[in-house]
Amino acid sequence: MRVLQINTVCGVGSTGRIATDIHQILLEQGHESYIAYGRGEALNCSHAIKIGSKVDNYAHVMTTRIFDRHGFGSKKATKGFIRKVEALDPDIIHLHNIHGYFINIEILFNYLKRANKPVVWTLHDCWSFTGHCSHFDYIGCERWKSGCYNCPEKKEYPTSFLFDSSDLNYYKKKEIFTGVENLTIITPSIWLANLVKKSFLKDYYIKVINNGIDLSIFKPVENDFRKRFNLQNTFMILGAASVWTVRKGFEYFFELSKALGKDEKIVLIGVTEEQKKDLPLNIIGITHTNNIQELAEIYSSADVLVNPTLEDNFPTTNLESLACGTPVITFNTGGCVESIDSKTGIVVKEKDIKELLNQLLKVKSKEVVFQVKDLVEKTQIHYEKKANYLKYIDLYISKSNIF
Repeated sequence: MRVLQINTVCGVGSTGRIATDIHQILLEQGHESYIAYGRGEALNCSHAIKIGSKVDNYAHVMTTRIFDRHGFGSKKATKGFIRKVEALDPDIIHLHNIHGYFINIEILFNYLKRANKPVVWTLHDCWSFTGHCSHFDYIGCERWKSGCYNCPEKKEYPTSFLFDSSDLNYYKKKEIFTGVENLTIITPSIWLANLVKKSFLKDYYIKVINNGIDLSIFKPVENDFRKRFNLQNTFMILGAASVWTVRKGFEYFFELSKALGKDEKIVLIGVTEEQKKDLPLNIIGITHTNNIQELAEIYSSADVLVNPTLEDNFPTTNLESLACGTPVITFNTGGCVESIDSKTGIVVKEKDIKELLNQLLKVKSKEVVFQVKDLVEKTQIHYEKKANYLKYIDLYISKSNIF
């Protein structure tokens, strides 16, 4: 079986690592595997196909920034890529993120409809069924259900500084993305699956496959992190994100910091150097790292992970924390709560900072106690990456007629 995956990046970031994890499993089972990508350099993939160049990326960015036509640039790059796909002749095409300034969705889907090959499309956010944004739930927008216009997220990713083309984009996406004969949509969370069922993609078969993590890395590990940061006798509250924004709940850590005692500190992973400068003394900022061993050490050091995101699909930060034996407190938003139960963490009403603080105090005082065994066991049963991504291989085989 010959499989082609398409994603913005290859081997980096959450979606890039999912693609390369699936790639490795395919190779182990004797299949042919290729990953096409559009940004950065490819890691951990022996058969990577670059789509376009930096110039193509920049031109697509400008098309987005000025005209709000994200996904409609990169025409020449996409035509060249489609010629490579036709020569490769894959048995299965697996789409991940097809936004990210690197591919023309109309040219791509015209090919998919013409080629009539089995297609799997993993949605990692909501961009596919809106006229502009990748996230809308946290601001209460429901335009996506019937037709976008006057987008309140115009200046959020994928940012447009001038025109608002959300109405045109919505109807073009609806026309482009519907009507593929053999397409299955995968979502990592039940929450996102339920949104898709209300969108113009509702007629496709929709299946939930949770994201997985590497349990050989993410596990309770001995380390000297607390000693290095002088946190030996401190209640350590951890926050982790690839990028800290309003949607990710960055401001709530500032609110928490005002109520903390002398023996309580926050550690934030993923802050920028600029954000780091503005942190209060009881928040330690650590810039983004791709060193997953270091991440596992920090998770293992924390007393609790706080995830105050206002909207997320199925955050791997929750899974990584649990696997390292650290409980999670999260807002009742998006797919965040799907990995949390009474044995692994606490769910707090969205934006309720007082209740969040109250639950933190209960964890600190051991009024609420979590067992490391229960936390680790949850991830072993449900979120081991190879077990979860083997479900994709089974899906490929069921959709392919070559066996």
